[in-house]
Amino acid sequence: MTRPSIAVTSGEPAGVGPELCLMLAANDCGAHPVVLADRNLLLERARRLNLPVELRDYVPNQTSGDWRPGVLDILHRPLRVSSRPGHLDPANSAYVLDLLDAALEGCRRGAFAAMTTAPAHKGVINEAGIPFTGHTEYLADKTHTSRVVMMLAGDTGSGALRVALATTHLPLHAVARAITPETLTAVITILHLDLQKKYGIVAPRILVAGLNPHAGEGGHLGKEEIEVMVPTLEKLRGQGMTLIGPLPADTLFIPSVLREGDAVLAMYHDQGLAPLKYATFGKGINVTLGLPIIRTSVDHGTALDLAGSGHASPESLFAAVREAARMGTDARQRS
Repeated sequence: MTRPSIAVTSGEPAGVGPELCLMLAANDCGAHPVVLADRNLLLERARRLNLPVELRDYVPNQTSGDWRPGVLDILHRPLRVSSRPGHLDPANSAYVLDLLDAALEGCRRGAFAAMTTAPAHKGVINEAGIPFTGHTEYLADKTHTSRVVMMLAGDTGSGALRVALATTHLPLHAVARAITPETLTAVITILHLDLQKKYGIVAPRILVAGLNPHAGEGGHLGKEEIEVMVPTLEKLRGQGMTLIGPLPADTLFIPSVLREGDAVLAMYHDQGLAPLKYATFGKGINVTLGLPIIRTSVDHGTALDLAGSGHASPESLFAAVREAARMGTDARQRS
């Protein structure tokens, strides 16, 4: 079977993204990766790190589905200004978003089965005067998707761990106000449906973390569980969903509890991602649920201090491309 073509955006040019993308040429991820980047940026980074990579211009319908060791297909998009490893320049912020737009357009017209994103730098994009809170929110806006769900996943050594978030990039003081029946209903519904559609789990079991310590301790440590979460979960259980919780987050991530579910729903960013990254860091990935396309990404940032050194691990990018290829293949077989 022809390999699925995966659009891989190289992200912030001053970060580790370009060099990690070059390493795809030496790793068989079961996909045909097409890297979106400035050709000269990739050539310079390959020379700096002594990576023997042949860059080949991607030609739809000619190079599609093809992968050969040492060869990397690229879709050239020009930098606005030259870039040096570790040195951010707001002038290249529009370039980073151009990569995302081109990958998204290719996914929408069927040229790519999915897209995988290397890290972007939120701060420098905002310094350029472009409001940007992250890939997830950007792609949701571009696809006119009212609600998406951020889920990270990885292999812990004792099994797969999937952690979705009810809220994403919010300051901690704003989280409690954001945990509403409407939010929980929308997020859990998307998580349930995509576990069925993208992971083939017929009857997903979702472990739901409480918001407060000890899941509120019967209302003594917060009433969100009693007033918001329990009634909402009961309503969704009435629709046939298997929801376990709210559970105390401090004991939710032990293996005996995790074995009872297919995914965890955490209420806020660090509640879910701190234990996941501890268990899987370097090999974990991010999956955006609810989009009309398949999108995966690495679970780390731009690592400016490592850019150009050759010391950054490509394992998360490899895992993200493999998962995008798996989901893309499954979607193609179902269609």
